[in-house]
Amino acid sequence: MSLKKSITKKIIFKIIKERFINEVPFLQLMGVRVSKFDYPDVALELKWKNDLVGNVIQKSLHGGVSAAVLDSIGSLVAVAHFISNEKTLTAEYLKNRISHMGTIDLRTDYLLPGRGSLFTATGRVERAGKRVTVCRMKMFNDKNQCIALGTGSYLWSDKNQNDKK
Repeated sequence: MSLKKSITKKIIFKIIKERFINEVPFLQLMGVRVSKFDYPDVALELKWKNDLVGNVIQKSLHGGVSAAVLDSIGSLVAVAHFISNEKTLTAEYLKNRISHMGTIDLRTDYLLPGRGSLFTATGRVERAGKRVTVCRMKMFNDKNQCIALGTGSYLWSDKNQNDKK
């Protein structure tokens, strides 16, 4: 990879990270932050907040919070993989492709109650095609116990291309 493309991709990753943190209101509401974004190493963190409790007796995270965090890391990993492997790096092309990517399937397996003060989610791409990327995700508590697993499928569409058909 040329130095220019390498620098361009670093800038793109920085922009994506900042937009993910600052422009997704639901992630802000939950308090999710990107702790690592150097593909293939991508991680999200979530600090415990009483507002996120799902079981008041066990004082554990709501399952929907865990699923949302897993879906978020899956989509972020899919975007990172796409950028890492994409040859066309024009702003318009990337914006169009990334803005039309969405979750089409999400499976969450809850392994342990979501107890802890800090939760970390990681993910990896299992398969990436032209239209669908499949990711596997894991969520850990502060004792490094895996509390949930996820599998997400993300659809890539190019709205402008589809409109011309």
